[in-house]
Amino acid sequence: MRIPAHSVCTAIRDDIVSGVYERGSRLTEELLARRYGVSRVPVREALRTLESEGFVVTRRHAGACVAEPTVQEAADLLEVRMLLEPLGAARAAQRRTEAHLKVLRGLVRLGQERARRGEGEDLRSLGGWFHETLAQASGSPGLIALLTQLRHKIAWMYAVEQPARPVDSWAERGAIVDAVARGDAERARALTAQHAERSTAEHRLRRPDLPGRRTGPVPPVRTSQHGVNTASVRH
Repeated sequence: MRIPAHSVCTAIRDDIVSGVYERGSRLTEELLARRYGVSRVPVREALRTLESEGFVVTRRHAGACVAEPTVQEAADLLEVRMLLEPLGAARAAQRRTEAHLKVLRGLVRLGQERARRGEGEDLRSLGGWFHETLAQASGSPGLIALLTQLRHKIAWMYAVEQPARPVDSWAERGAIVDAVARGDAERARALTAQHAERSTAEHRLRRPDLPGRRTGPVPPVRTSQHGVNTASVRH
């Protein structure tokens, strides 16, 4: 069975984000193909996609390597997110379906419950699902793709602390959903911009010592949790 390149791409990207591959390390087609149990063809396609996304760079005499983003590049991602997420919310107010609203309201309800109980790990997952669903509700494939890529890269570069008052953070999300449900695009945009600006303060660079393009020592490589030829692939 031929493993599709997008599954290989997902697996490699997940391993880059989680730190399995160090920044600056080489990504050889042969080793990647063996690691994920695929031929070199989907690996080659996946590396091209990851290079277009900014996770991989091609260097002379070295080939494909994990990118080494600078502090400025990392900061730019948060600025771009503050521009695109409000646009996505405004589009969602105009294009959302009842199914989107049902999921968004359910996530807000769960988030508020978990926030009152202080269940931080659950809140991280719920927050990610909320913003992913809000992006999907925009009905814009191009915007959805950009926001998805941003989420991956921000997760790679930043650790996110829990807000000081998680109940308030989920109340903000609830207000966004109310605006989306009413079809109020401008209010959805404004509320999402405020929420994104506040949440930016909760982001901490995973490598705060980065002065420029090169990086210093990195934590030990962790073991990959999946191969693309198993049921654990995330699509």
